[in-house]
Amino acid sequence: MNCRQRKLILLFMILGLPFQAFVQESKVSLNGYLKELFMLYYPETPIPGTDLNYLTSDIIHNRLNFKWYTTKKLTTVVEMRNRLMMGNIVNVPNYQEMVNVDYGLMDLSWIPAQGNGWFIHSMVDRAYFDYSSGKLQVRAGRQRINWSVNLIWNPNDIFNSFSYFDIDYEERAGTDALRVQYYTGVTSSAELVYKPGHDSIKTAVAGIYRLSKWDYDFQFIGGQAGGDWVMGGGWAGDIHGAGFRGELTHFEPTVDDSERATVASVSADYTFSNSWYIHFSTLFNSTGKTGKAGGANLFFNPDMTAKHLSEGRYELFAQVSKPITPLFSGSLSGIVNPSDGSFYVGPALTYSLLSNLEIMLAGQLFFGDSGTEYGDIGQVGIGRLKWSF
Repeated sequence: MNCRQRKLILLFMILGLPFQAFVQESKVSLNGYLKELFMLYYPETPIPGTDLNYLTSDIIHNRLNFKWYTTKKLTTVVEMRNRLMMGNIVNVPNYQEMVNVDYGLMDLSWIPAQGNGWFIHSMVDRAYFDYSSGKLQVRAGRQRINWSVNLIWNPNDIFNSFSYFDIDYEERAGTDALRVQYYTGVTSSAELVYKPGHDSIKTAVAGIYRLSKWDYDFQFIGGQAGGDWVMGGGWAGDIHGAGFRGELTHFEPTVDDSERATVASVSADYTFSNSWYIHFSTLFNSTGKTGKAGGANLFFNPDMTAKHLSEGRYELFAQVSKPITPLFSGSLSGIVNPSDGSFYVGPALTYSLLSNLEIMLAGQLFFGDSGTEYGDIGQVGIGRLKWSF
């Protein structure tokens, strides 16, 4: 891509930023961010179909969040992401096809422009109507359905699972569904979600009941997701000021080609008076392997499910972070598969240049023997500049 092409594309994306005169109307809000994410990836083995020993990825990412308070009870929401993709990763066979995928009922993902060594990917990942009246709330359309209480692994998120390693998508993917929620009390609610699919394996219907007791929040879920009956629950509270959370989901097959599974995660976190923060979490996956797990494919899986959050049966997570100055903070996280000895290390430094402008330097470093869960992935260096508006 030459300099002139890049300037034209940047201008096109910036024009998508909010028009201040338009959003002065109190019934409308428009916000988002513009960021550039650069990644340098050294895989353990050369990329299939190429002679490359490393990959570069430069993404200019513009997000737009539009909300229209249509009436006193009805809100219309549309949110989308526009990404200019560059770097030699664009030349990897089938990379564009892998990016331009929409797993929803409707295909709202497309490539509006492309050239030699670059392309733009646009996707609407939120598009729904939200109706609220008294204790009743109904939301129809593409939305984020977040049932998880944990921050790293999410067994209760049977509609919207996510990968901890996807640091460029903090909003997480949405799902096309109808959600009906009724507040049964001040601290309790019942919710039913129906997610239609192109076939029975992509269809789900489930409910969740939430309540508070003994200074804890509890939830219980049940229903059918694809080829499984699902049941489970979770909690969130604290022990002497330390956050204590957990969730479990059991999957009971309804079709022959499905597998019985139980997935559970427990976590604890605490912030000390000197601002040091620590976080620990564990994951149990009954269908995971206890030997060499070989998980490189899971790391790149854009359609992760709550039934398959890891390749290994056991996972251990730890994180420590601290604001070094009011504007500068650092963190170090790690994940270990104790069965095959492979592990991940994630250092990160963040600096606030302005109240709405920050820079981040991070690494995603994977280690282990060949054939282990993290041993065949490689090393990733990341730099990100983000402006929120």
